[in-house]
Amino acid sequence: MTEPVLDVRNVTKTFRERGGRRLRALDGVSLTVSAGECVGVVGESGCGKSTLARVITRLILPDSGSVRFCGTEMTELRGGKLRSAYRNMKMIFQEPRSSFDPRLNIGTSIREALRPVVRGKKEQDEQIARLLLSVGLEERFADAYPGQMSGGECQRAAIARAIAQRPKLLICDEATSALDVSVQAQVVELLDQIRRETGISFLFISHDLALVSSFCDRVYVLCGGRVAEHGATLRVIREPREEYTKRLIGSVLTM
Repeated sequence: MTEPVLDVRNVTKTFRERGGRRLRALDGVSLTVSAGECVGVVGESGCGKSTLARVITRLILPDSGSVRFCGTEMTELRGGKLRSAYRNMKMIFQEPRSSFDPRLNIGTSIREALRPVVRGKKEQDEQIARLLLSVGLEERFADAYPGQMSGGECQRAAIARAIAQRPKLLICDEATSALDVSVQAQVVELLDQIRRETGISFLFISHDLALVSSFCDRVYVLCGGRVAEHGATLRVIREPREEYTKRLIGSVLTM
């Protein structure tokens, strides 16, 4: 059996709050993402979704548990080995503008992502143009600055930068929640197209069940730092087994 691209096992993470109170943000969370698969993580605000993303990307270390990416334990990586892992694991954030340096135009930001894999300036320029076109942006956007672009345009540019090194995994942390509904649908359609054309795996973190149901093969439902339920997306949405999942779906249907 082929090893998953991402294999998270029994991860826990506790934070100390003011007054000495301890908050367990993640409590024995396990999940997998296979090659070419899109896996959703859903739950209400504060359920542990963003903490999970930070642990997977090694922005913070778990208290216990394992995070294996492409067969390598992420929690043990340092220096060059960690940088090498990051070439194959990219993240798309909720606020696209804040993920860019406002002093750099979009072309320069993408060029910085390309440097480890594309050497010559001419080749970089050609690749920047191709990447922009692949996400539905004209070449002229290479000269634009983040502050000159709409939220949707900026998120498309962020996606172009994220796929520049052809990663094995894209982690989308509420990547569409700051966008208008019509733009959300366009961005999700773009991500689905990228997955079909490149085989990149996705971990799609969202509170929006409608988006998850249209994009993800499987879904994990988080509640209070634990996995309340997981399975094929349509099965979980149509036949939820846990009360929390039923309430979560019900809250969407009654909005």
